[in-house]
Amino acid sequence: MNGWEQHLAVAPVALPLIVGAIMVTLDEQRAKLKAALGLASILGLLGIAVFLAIRLHVGIGPGIAVYRLGNWPASFGIVLMLDRLSALLLIVTALLGLAAQLYALPRWQRMGAHFHALLQFQLMGLNGAFLTGDLFNLFVFFEVLLAASYGLALHGSGVARVKAGLHYIAVNLAASLLFLIGVSMIYGVAGTLNMADLAARIPQMPAANRPLLEAGAAILGIAFLVKAAAWPLGFWLVPTYAAASPPAAAIFSMMSKVGIYAVARLVLLLFGTGTGASAGFGGTWLVAGGVATIAFGAVSVLATQDLPRLAGANVYISSGTLLAAVGAGQVGVTGGALFYLVSSALAIGAFFLLIELLDRGRDIGADVLAVTLEAYGEGEEEDEEDDAIGVPIPVTMAILGICFLCCALLLAGLPPLSGFIAKFAMLNALLNPAGLGKGPALIPWSGWALLIALFLSGFATILAMTRAGIRNLWATEDGAVPRVRAIEIAPILMLLLVCIGMTVAAGPVMRYMQAAAATLHAPQDYPRQVLGRTR
Repeated sequence: MNGWEQHLAVAPVALPLIVGAIMVTLDEQRAKLKAALGLASILGLLGIAVFLAIRLHVGIGPGIAVYRLGNWPASFGIVLMLDRLSALLLIVTALLGLAAQLYALPRWQRMGAHFHALLQFQLMGLNGAFLTGDLFNLFVFFEVLLAASYGLALHGSGVARVKAGLHYIAVNLAASLLFLIGVSMIYGVAGTLNMADLAARIPQMPAANRPLLEAGAAILGIAFLVKAAAWPLGFWLVPTYAAASPPAAAIFSMMSKVGIYAVARLVLLLFGTGTGASAGFGGTWLVAGGVATIAFGAVSVLATQDLPRLAGANVYISSGTLLAAVGAGQVGVTGGALFYLVSSALAIGAFFLLIELLDRGRDIGADVLAVTLEAYGEGEEEDEEDDAIGVPIPVTMAILGICFLCCALLLAGLPPLSGFIAKFAMLNALLNPAGLGKGPALIPWSGWALLIALFLSGFATILAMTRAGIRNLWATEDGAVPRVRAIEIAPILMLLLVCIGMTVAAGPVMRYMQAAAATLHAPQDYPRQVLGRTR
């Protein structure tokens, strides 16, 4: 990209920063002005992200754009790096931000102070983490997005929300300390924190320094895995996400993806092929940890009947699947995993928003009574004649039921929606690592483990979602029909329609994902573009 286009790379960070700063100066009584500014900002972010993704994908060259702030050399200045993967994550972040913004307008924006500003700073931190080319600035953007998430987690107050939010803050402060320790060790042995510079120096690093480098990378990896909610480090996720307000929980569905992005970027850039004796460092642990996280998530979805906790447990399965796919080290698996990342993030965000609408029509006392009657087998005999007449289904409940069904299919990975296509792509790459028609190939144990985990987690998810659907939609004819505004159902429909669009346009979308995965697995162009030399 040349001319004015190159400056768009900094816009996803600068735009929400400026708008958020303006919002802080405005009085809370000017909610409509704040909402208008926030909506304009997020729509601008979405338009910029889509434009950048298209330009990178159809442009000539390796599909990498570099923006040097102040035009300082990469080794000394701040560098933003944009490729297909970064642009993809910017789009997903903007979509979830737009959904949270719209959903909060009727009610949730008034439940606490500075909601719109916090959302803007959250988007700034997420976008900065996806764009930065420097480990120290990655830490800075992590802290920005975490600081904003602390406010969003506590937004709306309440005992459960405050308790879960304080635990969330404590865990992430500990993870940030590990982040600093790991970064310090890497800087001490490598003399740089620029990721491109590290990629160029690691292959020539003396053998005596490699243990310290790998120890620092391992500590840094633990910090990322805490943020990615990998088992057993993700104990904080379900209580926090379940207690958060629906708009906050929707944007939080992208939070764990930041940790996964950081792991994928650093593992494949610094410890991929061509990195000398450190090649493949941590790959086996990622697969094992990912499969364990999937297993824990599958047990969690079966163990809970609370919808917010069910949504949080699905985040475990999503995180585990992505971590194991990165650890598998195959381009085809990573391409399918990127497709799955988008599908699962949007589906989980839509599910968090949908849950609050379903809860409006629930009678908690009736739920307790239903469980009691179910346990002891007591209850009045239903009139068969009344059953034969049938029960009319209000339009609102029909729409909510269709949205719930779409979420269930997406999260379980069942046809015909995008979750199935993503899992099929990953399984195809695992079973045919050499490609179709290339002859049989030996499938490693990691491939079999991930394959079994994907099947079992999908089965557990569909069982849990079916049970939840029966309890919340089918068996609630005596409950009140929830009052839902069009602006509240619109963001849910938007996210689900994007997933349906990915299904319809699966061919072009998958080609984009595979191109992004190929760039990730062959990062020799990264140091060439950033530093002007190969590693």
